[in-house]
Amino acid sequence: MSRIGNAPIPVPSGVDVKIDGNAVTVKGENGELKSEFHQDMTIALEDGILKVTRPSDEQQHRALHGLTRSLLNNMIIGVSDGYERALDLIGTGYRVQQNGKALTFQLGFSHPVEVQPLEGITLEADGQVRVVVKGADKQAVGHQAAVIRKLRPPNAYTGKGVRYDGEQIHLKPGKSAARAE
Repeated sequence: MSRIGNAPIPVPSGVDVKIDGNAVTVKGENGELKSEFHQDMTIALEDGILKVTRPSDEQQHRALHGLTRSLLNNMIIGVSDGYERALDLIGTGYRVQQNGKALTFQLGFSHPVEVQPLEGITLEADGQVRVVVKGADKQAVGHQAAVIRKLRPPNAYTGKGVRYDGEQIHLKPGKSAARAE
């Protein structure tokens, strides 16, 4: 029994949900998201509550049940509250600068690196060593943050690089630590 799939999704005021077969459009203050779901899942809106039902207890239907409910919930949270992901630049000389909608990074390369935002995403430079990625689509926010982190992933020995806010880097011991034992 899918506990996640059975949970109802309350639709907050200011959010408009339109269901057309297996296509769902959610509109709110942060934008509009559209998605198509598996044809076996039944999505119904009753009294401001979204419910997802499945036709049988087959394994694939149980898996799709929870997935569909989670994706719908993420869409509603995205258009009402939005998602954000923060990244920190750790390292001497590493910095970021706002350049219109884009960001320009200095990450120890011989050249600056410019990152353009994906559609529906806003990039903000919070100071010189912090980046905030905001948007309504949870997947797009995570993808944009991953693209930025991939520019200079944290070094396993020094910890320098671009890391998510709160990410713990477990540093490897260097050569001198291995010799001392």
